[in-house]
Amino acid sequence: MMSWKTILRSLKSKDMQKRLLIVVGIIVVYRMLAHIPAPLAEPTKMKDAIASVLGQTDLGGFLNLLSGGALAGFSIVLVGLSPFITASIITQLLTKAIPKLEELHKDGESGRRKIQQWTRLVTVPLAIIQSIAFIFILRQTVVAAGTVELADPTMLEWVVAVGAMSAGSVLLMWLGELITEQGIGNGISLLIFAGIISQLPTMLQTIIASLADTSAGGLNVFNWFTIPINPVVFWIVLIMGILSLLVLYFLVKVNEAQRVITINYAKRVHGNSSYGGITSILPVKLIAAGVIPIIFAVAFLSLPQFIGQVMLSSEDSGLQSIGTTLTTWFAAPNPGAFTGTTAEAFIYPALYFILVIAFTYFYTGIVFNSNEIAENLQKQGGFIEGIRPGEQTEKYLNRTVNRLVLFGSVVLGVIAVLPFAAEYILYNTTGITGTNLSIGGTGVLIVVSVGLETLRQINSRALMVTYDEYK
Repeated sequence: MMSWKTILRSLKSKDMQKRLLIVVGIIVVYRMLAHIPAPLAEPTKMKDAIASVLGQTDLGGFLNLLSGGALAGFSIVLVGLSPFITASIITQLLTKAIPKLEELHKDGESGRRKIQQWTRLVTVPLAIIQSIAFIFILRQTVVAAGTVELADPTMLEWVVAVGAMSAGSVLLMWLGELITEQGIGNGISLLIFAGIISQLPTMLQTIIASLADTSAGGLNVFNWFTIPINPVVFWIVLIMGILSLLVLYFLVKVNEAQRVITINYAKRVHGNSSYGGITSILPVKLIAAGVIPIIFAVAFLSLPQFIGQVMLSSEDSGLQSIGTTLTTWFAAPNPGAFTGTTAEAFIYPALYFILVIAFTYFYTGIVFNSNEIAENLQKQGGFIEGIRPGEQTEKYLNRTVNRLVLFGSVVLGVIAVLPFAAEYILYNTTGITGTNLSIGGTGVLIVVSVGLETLRQINSRALMVTYDEYK
């Protein structure tokens, strides 16, 4: 249970204050890094040109959202945490596929540290590759737009720019791990959270500007007086706001939902003393994977279109054809494409839905190890009433978790694609375009999920800090 009183009481502790200040300080450093331009020729021209063409593709919008505006600013942390997320997916897939790695994962903390170290090593070449690709694609996009003329960078400038961006990505990975070490949240998720939150003022500014556009007249209130705001935008914002609150409420409930399994411990007698004979609980969350499936799905879906953009810049007609197909099939849909006449527009949300479910199952299998839990319960003399310890307990836990994940993953997938459905309905009923609800919806999902998980960990840390007060 979340206790705000406990959290507020814990703020008196110097240890808690130090941890929170370190996390806030790291986030401030991250936001400062997002405003340092990459050391490439004419970075100011590149920044202005990128900002002008960025909104033309939803891929750019997604990547700019997840990078906290670093893409639009042509920053040294432009690549962001994408290489580390990709490396995490690769190593976790390999852990499930290779028995030796799976055994290493089961070895405990030492084994997991080795796998984590390999993840860091894989991140470096991925950061270099993505840095080169980002610079190449962005330059080609700016040149194709014809807004500014850019001179070709020298080899030294390429090396310096790629080195700076790769170092920026690795630096973010390190900052994320520093946050995780403080024990009040997942560092990688919190950095993504901070990046999305930093874009809220821009989103609010856009909404306010739309409301202030009274070229079509003002809002008439019961024929008594007229408010100088756009009536169509007002009603859209109001309806979307109410629906968003309902979805947020439902999302919070789904995130907090859990199945409580009662664990009994047998009474044991050792000499003149006895111990055991107590009951405990094993909470199993409905969505144990948290926000990771959403982040993984977005990162995974951005890859084909990213490759397609690289192929489009090629002079080979065959590669250009493949690039066109990839960018068409894997493009995040916008309201203009959601007219119902093209089947390609539905590919992205359909794959998004499927990947969210798949990654929820995949990551739940990593964070909830039924075999390990069953073995620990058996060693400690714990058992579930009516279930034999050992293999039967493992089967029972697997069956329980699979039922929960089936419902939880489908619900999470539906919530993930709701903004796409809202864009489709809004366009086909009112003809309004450019709402970018799909981008904002993904951001809201990540913000809510990360926020809840962080509050949960802060609450746990607060209980530890204030434990002596309850003695």
